[in-house]
Amino acid sequence: MELETLIDQFQKKDAKAFEALYQMYNDSIFGVINTIVKNDDIATEIMQDVFIKAWNKADSYAAKKGRFFTWLLNIARNAAIDKTRSKSFKNAQQNQDIDFFVHSIEGNDQLDQKVNAIGIKKYVGKLAEKCKQIIDFLYFKGYTQKEASEELDIPLGTVKTRNRNCIGELRKALEV
Repeated sequence: MELETLIDQFQKKDAKAFEALYQMYNDSIFGVINTIVKNDDIATEIMQDVFIKAWNKADSYAAKKGRFFTWLLNIARNAAIDKTRSKSFKNAQQNQDIDFFVHSIEGNDQLDQKVNAIGIKKYVGKLAEKCKQIIDFLYFKGYTQKEASEELDIPLGTVKTRNRNCIGELRKALEV
């Protein structure tokens, strides 16, 4: 079934379309969320919430504004960032044992596989280095634009401009 048809059926609350889209995107969405929260259980919970939110707000998706995956990814990224900013998450992170950090380091290969499940990695890899860096910080590591500005030691306006331009380049690369 074509993606547009699946999305149309999803917006009409077709459970089979939901299941098909979930199967298509759950690994990638989980990978992005887990990069931000660095906890499999929390990432799984957020991912489920993201798909439920997408289901409930399916009518707010418009193809003319962007791709379905991008819409879903933005919901996921925002949910993961919101979770990391929550008081309960911050309190839970204060007393992590060493196994948590070892697991985070070992999980990077899995993350690369999950993020690349939709083939996005090869397109990002073709972008200029400054674009790779901005996309990595903002979309895969979950930094806010302000945090990326501080980490990269560049003005906030430059981060915003690069983000807009680099996402435009990525869109062009995906259309080919």
